[in-house]
Parts: sequence; C-alpha cells; structure tokens
Amino acid sequence: MLRFILRRTFGAMLILLLISAFTFFMYYAIPQDPATLACGKNCTPDALAIIHKNLGLDDPIPVQYWKFLSGIFVGRDFAVGHCPAPCFGVSFRDQQMVWSTIMDRFPLTLSLTIGGLIVFLIVGLGTGMIAARYRGTWLDKVFSSISLVLSSFQIYFLGPIVLGIFVYSTGWLDKPKYVPFSDNPGQWFMGLLIPWVVMSVIFTANYTRMSRSTMIEQLQEEHVRAARAKGMTGRYVFFRYAWRGSLIPILTILGMDLSALLGGAVVTEFTFGLAGIGRLAVESVVGKDLPKLMGVMLFSAAFILLLNVIVDALYAVIDPRVRLS
Repeated sequence: MLRFILRRTFGAMLILLLISAFTFFMYYAIPQDPATLACGKNCTPDALAIIHKNLGLDDPIPVQYWKFLSGIFVGRDFAVGHCPAPCFGVSFRDQQMVWSTIMDRFPLTLSLTIGGLIVFLIVGLGTGMIAARYRGTWLDKVFSSISLVLSSFQIYFLGPIVLGIFVYSTGWLDKPKYVPFSDNPGQWFMGLLIPWVVMSVIFTANYTRMSRSTMIEQLQEEHVRAARAKGMTGRYVFFRYAWRGSLIPILTILGMDLSALLGGAVVTEFTFGLAGIGRLAVESVVGKDLPKLMGVMLFSAAFILLLNVIVDALYAVIDPRVRLS
C-alpha cells in the first residue's frame, strides 16, 4: 500500500509539473503585456518599467518559470513584501498574495464539493439499491423514471427555478450564502443546502442508474446464489455480498467524476453568486492574471489528484482481493 501511494504521489507531481509548464508558456502566447493590467489607464513608460522589475517580468520567460517553481518550495521576495512558501506569486491586478487569496476562497469550494458529494452518494446509491432490491416493482419504475428525467437537467437551469420557488416565492429557505462552519454550523448548513441539492441532481440521477445496474449484476453472481442456497437471509446476502461487490465499479466511475464535480462547483458558484475557487478561476482568465490562473489550476489539479489517490486506496478496503503493490 505504501509503495502504491508513493508511486501515485510521484506521478501526481509529474502531472502538476506538466500542467504548470503548459499553462505558463501558453499564457505568454497572448499578445498583451501583463504589466499593463497592474499599471492602469494613466500608465507611463517609467511606471511600466518599475512594474516589470517589481513583478519579475523583465527576466526571460524560462527564468520566470524557474522562479515560479522555486517560489512554491522556498518562497520569493517581491516589492510588496516576502511571499512565504508555498508561493504562487503576486496578483497582477490587486497586488495580493495568490496563496492567501486561494485560501480565503477554498473553504467555500471545499464545502460545496464535499457536501454535494455526500448528498449524491447517499441519495443516488440509496435509491439505486432500493430499485435493484425491488426490481420490476412500481418502486423500481418510479426511481428509474425520476433518475432519467433528472439526468437531463443542468445546474444553470435548475438553480434559478429552485431559487424562484423556495426563496423568492415561498420564502421557505434563505438565499444561498457562505458562513464558515466554525462561526455557525447551522447557518453554514442552511446557506449551502440549495447549492448542494442542485449540484448533486445530475450526479444523483447517474449514480441511481449505475448502482441499480451493478447491484442487479451482483445479485446474479454465483457466490451470491451460493450464499442464498446456504440459508442466509436475503438482507444479509444483499448487504454482505452484493452491496459490497457493487461498490468497486462505482468507485471507478467516482474517480473519473471528481473533476466534473469540481467543475459543477464552479458553475454552482456563479449560479448562486458565491465567491469560491471557481469564480476566482474565471476572474483570473478574464483579467489575464497569470499568477492567480497558475495558482488556481495547480491547486485544483492537486486537489483532484489527491482525491483520486484516496479513491484508489479504498479499493483494498472494500475488496480484500485487490492488492495494491
């Protein structure tokens, strides 16, 4: 297990290095001087030269990239002050440390991602397994029909409808907002309840159908039939053998859906006016702010790769036959 984790960690670092190099050098293909963004409208050549020096833009591009990489591990010095490691640079627009800006926005995106993940796993897997347990009954048909309809919805379409019904028309729920969990857990939960539900709708529908099909397949396996033949109860066989075996393909798909889940958090933030990593990414692209763009991309990629390593390690926990070497 340890060798597997170390190998995956090394591979993740290599992927992050390639992402950073591709993003950095592609950025300079844009025919615009990034220093003009920080200089403003009344920009003089002398002021522009000072900004170039302060932001390190007067160095060759390979040297700038090397300084960017070294700053992540040892920090860097800028005109606005020292940037401690991990340093992703200073924003071209607001002269703020990129790492501190990401840390300010990350708790919201993390809450959206983890909350949405929990909702669609519980609801999706639960309804799918109930549909498989009562295959061919009216309950199975209802759950399958609902999942088929919900899979056609999109966040930017469903979000305004939910807001109009439950917030503006009936007033049953408050408008989505982010309150740190440490400040008020109740307001944190209620403020993100609507975004969680809306973001998880599409994933819930997909995982309902997926868990239903994998569970039906597991119920027809020979070891499950053998357990029934030995006189074990249907509930015991369902949860001890079939349910556990059906989680392996679901975990595989979950590992591939993590990036889509983070992308769903980006759309959700814009739909409900929340300021998280997703909004920061769009702001950095629109504003052509390379340090913020690099910081967001590397941080998001590292977060997704970390979750993938955790998902892969769970294989050995769920199925003892799996050996990670």
